[in-house]
Amino acid sequence: MKLKDLEIFVVAPPFPGWGGRYWIFTKLTTDNGITGYGECYASTVGPKAMIAVIEDVFERHMLGQSPENIEWMFRRAYSSGFTQRPDPTVMGAFSGLEIACWDILGKARNRPVWALLGGKMNDRIRSYTYLYPEPGNESPDFWVDPDAAASAALRFADLGFTAVKFDPAGPYTIRGGHEPAMSDITRSVAFCKAIREAVGDRVDLLFGTHGQFTTPGAIRMGRELEPYNPLWYEEPIPPDNLLEFAEVAKSVRVPLATGERLTTKYEFGALLRHGGVKILQPALGRVGGIWEAKKIAAMAEIFNAEMAPHLYAGPVEWAANIHFAASIPNLLIAETIETGGAFHLKLIKNSIKWEGGYILPPDAPGLGIEFDEDVARAHPFTGTGLHLQMQEAPCDYSNGNRFEGGAPATMDQK
Repeated sequence: MKLKDLEIFVVAPPFPGWGGRYWIFTKLTTDNGITGYGECYASTVGPKAMIAVIEDVFERHMLGQSPENIEWMFRRAYSSGFTQRPDPTVMGAFSGLEIACWDILGKARNRPVWALLGGKMNDRIRSYTYLYPEPGNESPDFWVDPDAAASAALRFADLGFTAVKFDPAGPYTIRGGHEPAMSDITRSVAFCKAIREAVGDRVDLLFGTHGQFTTPGAIRMGRELEPYNPLWYEEPIPPDNLLEFAEVAKSVRVPLATGERLTTKYEFGALLRHGGVKILQPALGRVGGIWEAKKIAAMAEIFNAEMAPHLYAGPVEWAANIHFAASIPNLLIAETIETGGAFHLKLIKNSIKWEGGYILPPDAPGLGIEFDEDVARAHPFTGTGLHLQMQEAPCDYSNGNRFEGGAPATMDQK
């Protein structure tokens, strides 16, 4: 069985676009006709350029190879061009192709992917969601309104969620770390207070910041959150300074979480060695794929750290996360888009089940999903923006609008 053909789908989820402006899916076909699907997360270049990268990685390192040779193909892609260091674009391309290989391997053996990863450790997977407005009530005001967030938290708690995430601290920018405005801190505390009062101890609070603060700024913000006992404080500083996470952890009594923008075991290994982060959030469509995530989870065990696979993408990465999560002993929780996401589920013909706050790992072969190519082709991405877009500079949220330089933000912002 050899890898023979590659097809790429760039799909635009319809409004409100939870999960990003577009999703990049890969389809691999072997010389004996078995197909597998994967997904690349949040490219650093636009879809046209990313398609070329994916095609190059496939043709250079994978075409004609057995899909079993995942370790060999990873080392080829990781080291090619005299690099041998983390590269989110190349590793993002490889990740989507690697996930498709696992889908093929499971189908060839008539077993779910989790069965090929050491078996099932977790019969069900605790899940969390961002706080999203109800359909039909989407508004920029939602993201800065503590009462609206509390109402959404109660709605998700009543569905069965035991954790919800929110990020009222301000926008993420190209300038790296900045000091939070006092209004940012006040608003963040108001969110925590309103949500905690609404849900009591039924639901864990997951506080996100998207890596926007300096080290002292992150400490200032984090100390104000402590009375509400969040389960985690996510990416409080930019991800390009791994050593500073330890400084924040020494000063804030809330567990730190990070990882969606990191790639390969080497970046996660540096975090673990230097301390500070005990909750790792790899995005499997960027980190190097399922096998690389398994290695990271094994390293994390040594440091008494837990895994919380990240999802702000489409349903194929979600499926990969689920098989990974089902197979590891140090799973904390896995992200979902609401209870699966209406368009996410449509793309995979409702082939993943969510019940009462938990995801049920599929038993069908491979990733256990039915990817609907007709739906994918009916929703092509035709825009020019990136999957997620950072702003030029911090701005004030106090007027209730997410904007920078007068340009309204799209609803696909987290």
